Amino acid sequence: MIDVNYRYHASISALLIALVTSPVTAVPSHAQEASEELPSILKSIELQGLKILGEMDVPGGLRGFAAKAGSQPLAIYLTPDNKHVVVGTLVDADGQDMAAAQLKAFVEKPILESGWKQLEGSTWIADGKADAPRIVYTFTDPNCPYCNKFWHAARPWVDNGKVQLRHVMVGVIRQDSPAKAAAILEANSPSDALTENELNHKNGGIKPALKITAKSTASLDSNANLMTDLGFGGTPAIIFRKSDGSIGTLAGMPDDDALEMILGKR
Repeated sequence: MIDVNYRYHASISALLIALVTSPVTAVPSHAQEASEELPSILKSIELQGLKILGEMDVPGGLRGFAAKAGSQPLAIYLTPDNKHVVVGTLVDADGQDMAAAQLKAFVEKPILESGWKQLEGSTWIADGKADAPRIVYTFTDPNCPYCNKFWHAARPWVDNGKVQLRHVMVGVIRQDSPAKAAAILEANSPSDALTENELNHKNGGIKPALKITAKSTASLDSNANLMTDLGFGGTPAIIFRKSDGSIGTLAGMPDDDALEMILGKR
C-alpha cells in the first residue's frame, strides 16, 4: 500500500472542550424517558455538533452511546444521574477497550453506505462489462505499483464478465500523478487509456497531460477528499459489497483469500 498524507484532518479537540465546558440542562434523574428517545443531555450535545448513533452495551453502571463528529467515531458515557457525560475510552483492568467493536459497527455502516452512494456519483473509469453482476470501487493512482498489481490480479474476474472495477482516479503519489490521471480522464476512451497505463506501468505508464483542465483538477481533488473521508490513507483503497450485502473495505494489495472475498469465486 502506498501511504500518503492527503490532507489535514481538523482536530475535534475544540468540540470536545465545548461539550464538557458548555452548560447543559438535563432532566431530573427521576424523570422517566421513553426508551426510544435520547436522554435530554445527549439531545443537547447533538445540538453542539455530534450525531448520536445508538446505545451500546457497556459495564460499570454507565450507559454508553456511539456517536460521531463528522466521520470521527466517538464513545460517550452517561453517568447514572443523567447529568454528566464522559467522552473517551472505557477500558478494563487489562486495558481492553470495552466498546471498540460496538462503536466501529455503529459508525462504520452509515459512513460506508453513504460513501457507496458518493462513489457512484464520483468520477470513475469503468474496467469491465457494464452488466457485470459485481461492482468493486478502487481508488487508483497511475503511479501506484500496488494498484497495478491489483489491476493484473483482477483480470480473470474482469475478463470473464463477473466483475466491473470502477477506478476512482487520484493523483497523489508523485509530482506527475495528477497529470497522468488527467491524461487518462481526458482521453477519448478513458478505459483504454487506463489499460495502456497499467500494461506499460513498468516502463513509466501513460504520458502525463501537458495541461490539466479545471474539470480534471476538480474531479481529482474531489476523489482524494472522498478517499480520505472514507478513512483511507493510501492506494489502492478498495470498497466492495460482501456476500451478505454489507460493505467491505480493504487498503493495499489483497492476498489470494481477500481477492476472492472482494471479487467472488472465479
